[in-house]
Amino acid sequence: MRHDVKRASAGRGTRRAVWLAAGAAVCGAMLATPAWSQSFTDRFKSLFGGGASEPAPTISNGPIAESDLTCPPVTIRAGAATYAIGLPGKEAAGNDLRYQVVIGRTARECNLNSGMITAHIGIQGRVIAGPAGAPGTVEVPIRVAVVQDGVSPKTVFTKAYRTAVNMGSDGSVPFSLVTEDVVYPAPSADVNDAYVFYIGFDPQALKPEPKSRRKK
Repeated sequence: MRHDVKRASAGRGTRRAVWLAAGAAVCGAMLATPAWSQSFTDRFKSLFGGGASEPAPTISNGPIAESDLTCPPVTIRAGAATYAIGLPGKEAAGNDLRYQVVIGRTARECNLNSGMITAHIGIQGRVIAGPAGAPGTVEVPIRVAVVQDGVSPKTVFTKAYRTAVNMGSDGSVPFSLVTEDVVYPAPSADVNDAYVFYIGFDPQALKPEPKSRRKK
């Protein structure tokens, strides 16, 4: 849906005020406690269970006594916590901002089976319309990676996800994503604590995949 970006100054002022207020509320929630320590409510509560104060979950469905594995924390990559889009050819700031997406809460659950870990990583955030007006549908690109952190970080798993959000009239709409296919080999006990679930916005995920060349 195409929106007329030439709005009256009063309309822009109202939109900008709504965007700033909503953005401040979400950012405040992010700063209150680390993202990995938070759990979802409502529909996510049945999947992850408990509240924000519960301890880090251990991996279930496996011989915990043998490996003493725990579910890695979820960490938002530096510089990838927000995703902003401006008018064509304009910087995504001020009156040229169309919308901004922020991550608010995360949760995770791990299952161990035959030496492989399947992780369900939940991400919840919000799409906030900017002064220039957001489109009717916004695609949110997120990358999830399993990394063995250290002096030389090693990426064990990585995948980009996309979720579509229908914008409402109030200009601030929540989004959510739960991965179902993050699978990787269980780490050994000596490096288990070095594993981290990294998440963040990845605009490259919205680019179309290159067409494969036909064989002659």
